[in-house]
Amino acid sequence: MNFLAHGWLARGGSDDFLYGNLVADGVKGGDLGGWHAAVAEGIRHHRRVDAFVDSHPAVRQARALAPDGRRRYAGIALDLLWDHFLAIRLPRQERDVLVQRCYRLLEERPAPARLAAMMPVLVRQDWLRAYAEFRFTCRAVEGIGRRLSGPNRLAELLPWLERDYDRLEGAFTRLWEDVTPALEIPPGRDLNRP
Repeated sequence: MNFLAHGWLARGGSDDFLYGNLVADGVKGGDLGGWHAAVAEGIRHHRRVDAFVDSHPAVRQARALAPDGRRRYAGIALDLLWDHFLAIRLPRQERDVLVQRCYRLLEERPAPARLAAMMPVLVRQDWLRAYAEFRFTCRAVEGIGRRLSGPNRLAELLPWLERDYDRLEGAFTRLWEDVTPALEIPPGRDLNRP
């Protein structure tokens, strides 16, 4: 899952909780004592979602479809593709309310150093809505690959994403049917109470 899916699953929580979910990939280590309690809970929630997704049978099966020698990188490409499938399924009005809220939080608050340069670009270029376009999602996958060392293995996965698009969409459907009831935060839930 990437920003849109993490945001969607966390949208029922406070702004601090949602912000923690959005920036969690930029936070290293388990000591979250320097973060406000609700932000830290959001970071932990993001990590639970990632662990759930990475171990889900539909995701393991989808990774197995990747070309030999590229499966190591398939999880990164799939995380962005999951946001694409979610973006095309969400009701536009609900998606837009969430996107505006996410952008407001990302503009108001400093991102962790690892994400500081990317977040303004994400907001300015409207990535969370743009994921609905498959070509944009492919460019995002390729862009991440350029930031990794060595040859762009993620770019090499683009023909696979296009070729197996329907099968991968089926995998997303199975994943989303399980992740939503397990990890979606209902609106208005007070995360500071048991």
